[in-house]
Amino acid sequence: MNTFDAMRRNLLRSGVIGAAAAGLPALTHASPPPQEAASPQGIFDVRKYGATGDGKTVDTPAVDRAIEAAASLGGGVVLFPAGTYLCFSIHLKTNIHLVLEQGATIEAAASPKPGEQSGYNGGTYDPAEPNTPWEDYQDYGHNHWHNSLIWGENIHDFSITGPGLIYGKGLSFGANRAARGDYPIYVAEQAGVGNKAIALKNCRNVLLRDFSILKGGHFGLLLTGVDNLTIDNLKIDTDRDGMDIDCCQNVRVSNCTVNSPWDDGICPKSSYALGYARPTRNLTIANCYVTGTYMLGTVLDGTFKKFPPDVHSGYTGRIKCGTESNGGFINVTISNCVFEGCLGYALESVDGALLEDLTITNTTMRDLYSGPIFMRLGARLRGPKETTRLGTMRRVLISNLTCFNAPLPGSILTGIPGSSIEDVKLSNIYIETVGGGTADMAKIVPPELEDGYPDPHRFGPMPASGFFMRHMRNVEMSHVEIANAASDLRPSFYLNDVDRADFFAITAPHGADGAFALRNVKTLRIGWSRAAADTVLASADNKMI
Repeated sequence: MNTFDAMRRNLLRSGVIGAAAAGLPALTHASPPPQEAASPQGIFDVRKYGATGDGKTVDTPAVDRAIEAAASLGGGVVLFPAGTYLCFSIHLKTNIHLVLEQGATIEAAASPKPGEQSGYNGGTYDPAEPNTPWEDYQDYGHNHWHNSLIWGENIHDFSITGPGLIYGKGLSFGANRAARGDYPIYVAEQAGVGNKAIALKNCRNVLLRDFSILKGGHFGLLLTGVDNLTIDNLKIDTDRDGMDIDCCQNVRVSNCTVNSPWDDGICPKSSYALGYARPTRNLTIANCYVTGTYMLGTVLDGTFKKFPPDVHSGYTGRIKCGTESNGGFINVTISNCVFEGCLGYALESVDGALLEDLTITNTTMRDLYSGPIFMRLGARLRGPKETTRLGTMRRVLISNLTCFNAPLPGSILTGIPGSSIEDVKLSNIYIETVGGGTADMAKIVPPELEDGYPDPHRFGPMPASGFFMRHMRNVEMSHVEIANAASDLRPSFYLNDVDRADFFAITAPHGADGAFALRNVKTLRIGWSRAAADTVLASADNKMI
């Protein structure tokens, strides 16, 4: 019997839940009768501490009392039976295990509306704590943790498990944005407003498993400086970021579903919010589904309703390393993931990060709104001027990727003049694009945008249907195929300022003049390819192959 089954048997013996709810066979007559103990040892039912679960009463004081009682005895299980628990900020403690039973919902009470002092029944969320002098180095939401529905700081050995729901109904999803459906606007920066479902700072030994998040505010999960972290089997259906894993180390994300049309789905970051540059290191993301194409709530309820054609949500929903990228991303693997109706992978180092040793494998993508791969080494350098220097991007392997219905821009891999992306290997990739590129588009020279925000759409139309590669060194492509659903007059590959590029077993259409456009390229080899004849060039400029 595993630990969770043992806990549920204790709950059954106590009479807190019945055998059917426990998912266990009925106890035999030899078992102690439920009335022998009002509460099993280590189980703290929030109803026994005054919570009503009626969806009308603010239950935060009772929930905090249950957590405090468990913490005072060295830890335990804080149980939420079926019901709706209307809450403002809940305060986590060390050695606490929150359990949301089937049918249990922790609902974020309404924040103060613009110009008001308080929210539902006079309540407010905890104040957004100051984070000076580092607040200018990342967006507002990354600088604060206390203004959340559930938060913890400097705690360890705790968990939140399901299968219940965390519903951020009363949370802000950011200022200056249109209301979404029946949800009013709450200005994140206003006092008393909550803007995250769960926020953790400087914690360790954390488990988040099996629950769901609906409308998680600016962040469903904001996890900053959290080490030895496991996130497993979460379903997140939300109006901004699904989960941000910021400056965290030794992290496992698996089996998660994220629908986040208006922002990123799974987003490793390495901001300066802790007051120093700390990398996100030793991270695995596996067996996850990310999307941005479904209306809020319809993934959780199983109806999977797509947005009407006249609604443009942003369709973001992707896996992205960045944008905040001061510390870096080191030793990262992403495997067995599915993208649908969203942007593609984004790997970004623009604030001094060292993005090194990253492997992506076994990905399927459909109906994207940007190219399947975006890699950007840039010089935004948002951080302390005295210490922030240009970062690196090197040793990146991407393999076994298939993409159907990719948009016009294609994949963009670009450094900046004098700073190249290095040591990139791409293999076993099939990309079918919508096609339709024109001869005029093939002549475009995209802007450098050296210190700009890293987003593929900001570069505008691209001169390649498959891959635009600029300021790179040591690139290898093997067994890569580009197919265009409609005729496309652009070359499949556009190389500018690329040093040592090898292409092996490439299949791609030729465009108007060839498959490869070469601008300031050194040490090029093409072999055993349908896209072009075998070629070896020491250098090439303004050449088509």
